[in-house]
Amino acid sequence: MDSTKMASTEPNVYLFVPNLIGYARVILMFVAFYFMTNPDMYHVTVVCYLLSQLLDAFDGHAARLLGQTSKLGAMLDQLTDRCSTLGLVMALGLLYRDWFFFFQCYAVLDIASHWLHLTAAHYSGATSHKQIDLSSNPVLYYYYQNRTVLFSMCAGNELFFASLYLLFFSEGPNFGGYSLFRSVVIVCAPVMAIKSVISLVQLLAAAKNIVIVDTDEHTRAKQ
Repeated sequence: MDSTKMASTEPNVYLFVPNLIGYARVILMFVAFYFMTNPDMYHVTVVCYLLSQLLDAFDGHAARLLGQTSKLGAMLDQLTDRCSTLGLVMALGLLYRDWFFFFQCYAVLDIASHWLHLTAAHYSGATSHKQIDLSSNPVLYYYYQNRTVLFSMCAGNELFFASLYLLFFSEGPNFGGYSLFRSVVIVCAPVMAIKSVISLVQLLAAAKNIVIVDTDEHTRAKQ
């Protein structure tokens, strides 16, 4: 068969619709980063940041609907999620200097827990970090298997940090004597706290799963 014809029938993973959405998320993320510490552009920052996060809800649906799931898309999704949150948390550390240590701890926990969880999934042979066997851990099982819970937790967490960012520059619209941005921060703070606890549980569970793999390998090596 002609090699040119074979090449033309191969799918171009780079141009999969979910991956195009992923590229748009990355662009929006960097636009938000660029304006993040500019007090005159905080509205642009939040719009770009939240739009990037919102698109996260569509790339997975597009992948399943169009049959265009890919390892590139999965990694792009994970990296964009982690890097965007990390960038915002770094900016918040500069704006709220008295809370810098808290933002450092949050960033480390978020990165470490997801990285170790993804590594544990790889070692266990799962094709996705969401497909690892979580039956022994009801917290993580419910978190990853219930899409409503997963979306609500992620959305509430992002709204907390985005509103905290906005609050540094403005109280926002006032409704019945209550500041919009401050109210969102207060309402979403428990969600952020719960998600942080889940991240800690995820970190410990992933470490345990990796130890199990290590133990099995050493046991087989001695046989």
